[in-house]
Amino acid sequence: MVSRDKVCRATLYGSILAFVLFVVYILYINQEVFYTAHDRSEFLYGTPFFNTLMSRPFGLMQYVGGWLTQFFYHPALGSAMLGGIWLLIFLVGRKAFRLQGSASALMLLPVACLLTSVVDLGYWVYVSTIRGYWFSQSVGFLLMLLLLWGARCTPRRWHIAWYVLGFFLFPVLGWFALLFVLCLAIVERPTWRELLGVAVLVSSAIVWHALLYSNMKLETVSYAGFPRFVTPSDLSESLSIPFWALGGVSVLIAICGRYLSKWFVPVLCTVGGIVFTMSLMFQDDNYIDEMRMSRYASDDNWKEVLKMAEENKKPTTTMVFLKNVALMHEGGLLERSFAMGGNEGASIYNPDSVHVSFLEIAAPLTYYNYGMFNEGFRLSFECAVQSGFSPVYLKMLARCAYANGEDQLANRYIAQLHHHPFYTQWKPATVPASICELHNSYPDEITGVESSDGYIVTSISLWFESDNKLASEQALFYSMLRRDSRRFWASFRKFIKLHMGETFPVPVAEAYILYMDKAPEEKRVMIPVNEDLYERYKRFWETLGQLLQQGKSREAVAERMRANYGDTYWYYNLFSRRVY
Repeated sequence: MVSRDKVCRATLYGSILAFVLFVVYILYINQEVFYTAHDRSEFLYGTPFFNTLMSRPFGLMQYVGGWLTQFFYHPALGSAMLGGIWLLIFLVGRKAFRLQGSASALMLLPVACLLTSVVDLGYWVYVSTIRGYWFSQSVGFLLMLLLLWGARCTPRRWHIAWYVLGFFLFPVLGWFALLFVLCLAIVERPTWRELLGVAVLVSSAIVWHALLYSNMKLETVSYAGFPRFVTPSDLSESLSIPFWALGGVSVLIAICGRYLSKWFVPVLCTVGGIVFTMSLMFQDDNYIDEMRMSRYASDDNWKEVLKMAEENKKPTTTMVFLKNVALMHEGGLLERSFAMGGNEGASIYNPDSVHVSFLEIAAPLTYYNYGMFNEGFRLSFECAVQSGFSPVYLKMLARCAYANGEDQLANRYIAQLHHHPFYTQWKPATVPASICELHNSYPDEITGVESSDGYIVTSISLWFESDNKLASEQALFYSMLRRDSRRFWASFRKFIKLHMGETFPVPVAEAYILYMDKAPEEKRVMIPVNEDLYERYKRFWETLGQLLQQGKSREAVAERMRANYGDTYWYYNLFSRRVY
């Protein structure tokens, strides 16, 4: 006969093991997110940055969190450190709340809340201005538990001193100082000391606002490090759910944790934690692929960028641009881009996340690779001012300045990067000859026009006057991408002149046939066309006509024709909804 104690222990250890494996799996599939977190998180060495954070409540925790986020440069290392903090939270929480036996599994719930908070951000990872977010909440909660453990190890008559300490720690721990006071007040039977704790809880924000933070809104001081995700145009209240849950679970454990030592509690906690995380975690394949492609592109690893582009059949706008930049470097832009498909770009908007465009993800990198150094520098600086001088912007600012011959300016950003523990030897890569060619083929002037994918397409399609072969290819390609017949003919004439005697790219021939048929102009260039290609063009229109006569929708027709004609320029021209 198996004893009840053995069943309880087996259930507890089995549930903990299952939850640990789940945490490891979630951290593993989000490795690219964590690398992007390091790349987009600001941590500057020096007194100004430190003083700026210390001038706000919870600033010290944000500073510590920002320093720790640097270790996500190696996602596995950063994940291990984060997991170590969560392990300490579990162990210290058991002591702080005096949980025995199966009730110990209740501490899995706070860990689930903290895990969810780092995997539910979605595209907020690109625009969030919360410094040290990835570690600060876990470190703050751990310190809160240590305080609670210390307070409960002292005689109850000393609790009044702990309440006062909680008040004075408000500038350091922010909302976790209030959570500490609340938990300490409710774990014991109410007395006048607990009433004092409640008074401290209510008055902390008001008093500290008057003493130190009068230049800030009272609402901002009251939240004191509690993450809120707000921009002038977006609000994601759902991203604060893990922290409301963290506070609620802590209070619940303080109230009734000692009574929840039933054998089934570990199972419920494990299942509840897993369901909570999975229901809020941001899950989208393109979200991860964009990050990976951007990482490869910033390292000039264009073969891997193309490999990913070939595997993805419904890419986002960012992925399309990085694919075309990779084809420029590796060769075959005109021959392969439309054949690979996806040039229309899928929408990246997700109702559970902030709307982020190509501009925030990879526009500076794209500008740089097209030789538009001034535009890349300007946009990088604007983004850095808005969301922080993180490594991704410091690297791009240095690369653009170096490419422009401004070594002294580049060295300023390089010097800041060298303080980073994993960028001590970093220096800008040599500017490729292809980028120099494009830079020298047109005036690199800042226009003041809003940066966007449409602006890039429009600008490059105007390069048709350049006598540089590479620039003429880009102008022709982007005129085709715009579906602009006037710019196509201008670019086409220049392309023919500069590529005399070379093999004619099939997509260009397809565009030539289409515009000769549907957008004729005077003084057109007459070239011989492959008869088989022209016959395929006629079959394309015949198939289209037959499907339309059947009353099928535009989307249904596009799907039916994708298999036979998805690699043609005609298909892109007719079925792309993208307007540049």
